[in-house]
Amino acid sequence: MNKPLDYIFPNPPVGLNPAALDAGRVPQHVAVIMDGNGRWAKKRALNRLRGHKAGIEAVRETIRCASDVGVRYLTIYSFSTENWKRPQDEVVGLMELFAKTMLAEVDGLDEENVRVMTIGDLSILPDETREAFEEAWEQTKGNTGMTLVVAVNYGARQEILHSAKSLMEYAVQQAAETGVVPEPTEELLERGLYTAGIPDPELVIRTSGELRVSNFLLWQIAYSEFYVTDVLWPDFDRYEFLRALLSYQGRNRRFGGV
Repeated sequence: MNKPLDYIFPNPPVGLNPAALDAGRVPQHVAVIMDGNGRWAKKRALNRLRGHKAGIEAVRETIRCASDVGVRYLTIYSFSTENWKRPQDEVVGLMELFAKTMLAEVDGLDEENVRVMTIGDLSILPDETREAFEEAWEQTKGNTGMTLVVAVNYGARQEILHSAKSLMEYAVQQAAETGVVPEPTEELLERGLYTAGIPDPELVIRTSGELRVSNFLLWQIAYSEFYVTDVLWPDFDRYEFLRALLSYQGRNRRFGGV
């Protein structure tokens, strides 16, 4: 843990005790399905893009808090392969928001020693958006603090299919070179995932109360703990993050054992 708990959580709500957090049992990798921006906006008679803009502060807060408590990898689900089905003006606005936010935040993330990377297919993103993510990676790739993984144009089925194709190509190459077709293994398949080299999430947080995984990290979350809150994403703050961590630390992770 990088900072004292009373500094990270200075004014906790009544009944929430930051001192109960065990610094030695903070999950190494936390993944977040950030849901509820549209409903947050609708409740306030605003358009959906205003909800997405409001969610940016929750992203900032979560990144800052996760880094402070010692999380090593934070993956945020920003835009799925299915989100292209949304109204065109919302999609265009989101892409512009991604680019603007990434360019505005990267210097601060760099100063905090955060490394930024993406998972998903960036090839079909607008040039401005793709270049903003690429520049963030280039600027921060040497950092040694927390890794912020932004899932953008990401779909887990797409990722698994991509890995399966890579595995087939590898098998053909090995057969040609050695005359032996390698046996498929979990290790070989994982080499082709977008998350290769990143540990699986111990904790998955989903806001807005929805009980589904939405095509997110299907391979990687096989034994993840889930924390679902009714809080809409723009209202998610460091104290909600603390609640998720405390819930995680109260679980008995058996991985199929007893």
